[in-house]
Amino acid sequence: MSLSRFLRPEASRRLLVDEGEFIVDEVSKHWVCYAVPTLMVVAAIGFALVMPLLGPGWWLALLAALAAASVGFYRIHAEFMDRFLITNMRVFRVHGIVDQHMATMPIARILDISVRQTLPGQLLGYGHFVFESAAQDQGLKQINFVPRIEERDLTIQRVIQRAGLRARMEAPADWDGI
Repeated sequence: MSLSRFLRPEASRRLLVDEGEFIVDEVSKHWVCYAVPTLMVVAAIGFALVMPLLGPGWWLALLAALAAASVGFYRIHAEFMDRFLITNMRVFRVHGIVDQHMATMPIARILDISVRQTLPGQLLGYGHFVFESAAQDQGLKQINFVPRIEERDLTIQRVIQRAGLRARMEAPADWDGI
């Protein structure tokens, strides 16, 4: 086992290459997920800068700086390691640093996809997927903070269509679109 598996997501190693599976889209979290952890790192720098002003209590600022920096960098890395993949056969999510988790759903089992976009999501360009499948209990239910969610939804719909899982209906010749 190499150290790189803790530093890079490398979700492609989970593909069924022998079966002809390939990545259609690999989605990392929207930049908004990095905002709070980045502010924690900035706060850590602030704590470090006030250390000389505190005299004998400098070590309290040092502890606060180390704690804020550790938590901030860990959360940044956790968000970086979180990947959602759309392949020609399935959708899956891989996340975690030390303990890695994977949840997968075959394209054929996707019954319904809901897209939820809050007001901040509409303004900043992200949304959340909610998957409904034929299974009672599923590991892949919700994917949060998906950038350009409308494009990703269309990508999934195209993969489902190309897999032949939904019937295609041709528009009548006299149809002008509604």
